[in-house]
Amino acid sequence: MTRRDQIRMTDEEIDAFLDGQKTVILASNGRGGWPHLMPLWYVVRDGELWAWTFARSQKVRNLERDPRVTLQIETGESYGELRGLMIRANATIHRDVDVVTDFASELFGRYTASGGTPAPEVLEMIRGQAPRRVALQFVPAEPPVSWDHAKLGGGY
Repeated sequence: MTRRDQIRMTDEEIDAFLDGQKTVILASNGRGGWPHLMPLWYVVRDGELWAWTFARSQKVRNLERDPRVTLQIETGESYGELRGLMIRANATIHRDVDVVTDFASELFGRYTASGGTPAPEVLEMIRGQAPRRVALQFVPAEPPVSWDHAKLGGGY
């Protein structure tokens, strides 16, 4: 068994990892050819990561030119604690205000202390921002790459 095989997460481990993390780093292709890296909050919907951002942001301009992205979520301080996931995907930009509003309500529900429906004042903020925002759907283009160095049992 290769080291790559030893540290690969199962589908169940990937799901649990995504549930336990809060920020994904989005790498889009910038106009000048340089990768453009930005953190986003996310929700997993039917096995796909979704996020939201301002419609006029640089990342949206990049995705309009080239929908290919790489997403990375990682954690750990020491080598034996490193865990992560890399997803190569194609981004779909959703501009419909109702879609954006519904998604943002789900997103903020995930990040609130209650973990459920956002408070009325948060829902009002979402409704106010939705016309200037987009929802981003990341459709995997290939299987994810995962790693969990704890599976090495200290044998680095």
